[in-house]
Amino acid sequence: MNGTTLHKTAADCAEQLPGAQLEHPFGEDWEVFKVRGKVFMLLTEVPGRPVVILKADPGEALALRECNSHITPGYHMNKKHWITLEDGDGVDKSLVRELVTESHRLVVAHLPKAEQPVDPHTYAGGTRASR
Repeated sequence: MNGTTLHKTAADCAEQLPGAQLEHPFGEDWEVFKVRGKVFMLLTEVPGRPVVILKADPGEALALRECNSHITPGYHMNKKHWITLEDGDGVDKSLVRELVTESHRLVVAHLPKAEQPVDPHTYAGGTRASR
């Protein structure tokens, strides 16, 4: 998958998630997706390479980084709870959709119950259910 497709796939997936909103608080070079005011995905270029920055369970983030050279610690984010996804071999639409949906689910799970647009324990957003 190339960088343009990576960004498009991630954005298309995020736009379909319940309560998701796109903002540009850091300028036009940063697309920031939030749910109920909380960030779950950022799209930008670092340096000149398209990347997707996502929330991830710490244990899962470590496993993902060990298994895929295109997944690294979160750029400008907490390295334990965020990952950066770059384009390359082994990065396909299914993986991107799964990681975006899981990031959204993790953020929703930490919202007050009354603000959750979906039940984070059962919502899978059309991708395979969380492990």
